[in-house]
Amino acid sequence: MRLFPFSAIVGQDLLKKGLLVNAVDPTIGGVLIRGEKGTGKTTAVRAFAAILPVKETVVGCRFACLRGVPPCSECRSREESGERLSYEERLVEVVDLPLNASEDRVVGSLDLEAALREGSKKFEMGVLGKANGNLLYIDEVNLLDDHVVDVLLDVAVSGRNVVMREGVTYSHPSRFLLVGTMNPEEGELRPQLLDRFGLCVEVSGEKEIALRKQIVDRVLSFEREEPEFLAEW
Repeated sequence: MRLFPFSAIVGQDLLKKGLLVNAVDPTIGGVLIRGEKGTGKTTAVRAFAAILPVKETVVGCRFACLRGVPPCSECRSREESGERLSYEERLVEVVDLPLNASEDRVVGSLDLEAALREGSKKFEMGVLGKANGNLLYIDEVNLLDDHVVDVLLDVAVSGRNVVMREGVTYSHPSRFLLVGTMNPEEGELRPQLLDRFGLCVEVSGEKEIALRKQIVDRVLSFEREEPEFLAEW
């Protein structure tokens, strides 16, 4: 899928700055982008992910453990058995969180029968496992279940997902850039959750005719795949 270049986005300086600040320090706790439809929120988020530096991850790890970060239990077991972990470079991806996602779909689930019968921890990875080292994008975050948002924000700060079911515990690294977007006209986010985002950026459509014309010109050039546009941006 072709992505509109991040550097070619007209205006929206606060939006772009909020994304870049979180890229420098993900422990800030994510950014919430509030604005009406048609202000380029989703375009900016997907374009931003494309300019992030590649990540180094453990080869063969389903959680894509990152170099320099405490690994998952599966990678630790491989190291304890004498294996020397090797790494590969991967591009940062955008992981979308569906609005109808349940808590188990988000954090993952444990097979309790296997744990009780065999003493093994069989863990089915959730969205937070796939998000490790990537950008986790929640469109219309204000329409997501409050409890799920709370869990996401906890993990965004700690960098680790811990699942506990009936005395059985499983944890794995989950370091990601959290970006949520919302249209205030469709409902507000509870103040308790709003306060937990590291940054909140308000965006609005450009009013100046010259800027609006520039936006249209760049979009048309992008859609026509003009060589001059692609070379410049």
